[in-house]
Amino acid sequence: MAGLAWAGLVALLPWSAGLPLLLLLATGVVGFDRRIPHYARLCRLALRWGLPGWLYALQRVLGGDLLAWGAALLGALVGFSLVVLLESMLDHRVRRSARVMRGPEWDELALAPMGPGAHIIELSRVAWRQAEPAFADPEGAPVQFESNGRGRGRYVFAAGIVIDKAGPQCCFGPGGRWFAAVLPGGRGHVLWDRHGASVHRLAGWQLSGWDGEQPWLARGADGVPAPLHEVLGQPRHRRHPLG
Repeated sequence: MAGLAWAGLVALLPWSAGLPLLLLLATGVVGFDRRIPHYARLCRLALRWGLPGWLYALQRVLGGDLLAWGAALLGALVGFSLVVLLESMLDHRVRRSARVMRGPEWDELALAPMGPGAHIIELSRVAWRQAEPAFADPEGAPVQFESNGRGRGRYVFAAGIVIDKAGPQCCFGPGGRWFAAVLPGGRGHVLWDRHGASVHRLAGWQLSGWDGEQPWLARGADGVPAPLHEVLGQPRHRRHPLG
């Protein structure tokens, strides 16, 4: 229903106003694709439904006769082909390596241990909960969630840590080391390492699960999970600074 309403709104606009709007949506699809996937999906839907509305406005200007409808159908074929091409290029974009790694020499291969060296990762599920005004952490310490009534608020912990501008969905990791909360509007997550006192706001990243006590995140719901140190672009054993 929302898509039909948007298409009808674009159809009521002058065609000269609808064309810049569609170009702006296409720019949003490209610009938000890697940074804020939620906004990119909204721009994609608006572009798909806005195109037929703009074509209807165009044929109305051309006179609404058979020739005008033929031009509109031709525009629909070209327009939707360009939209599909754009989405396909974004969905299958390949990351190129910044530099070529040196391959191992034959003697290194001969001395290398036999058998697979991979470690199979099985992520445990995230147990989200709705934050109450007062609840307890895994160690029994009190936690307060102060809501501002607009789907966001702040968490106040007994240790003196305050995490503001967060949504009411939260969870603790296995063992209680990590605390996670959803950013308002589902734009990402905020993570607090209770042992290292580090806080990370990760817009565009979704918490996929836990490997032991370590969080793994992905870009959007269909992204490939990666450990937090790779998301932050830091070495595995480096302590993360306060974010």
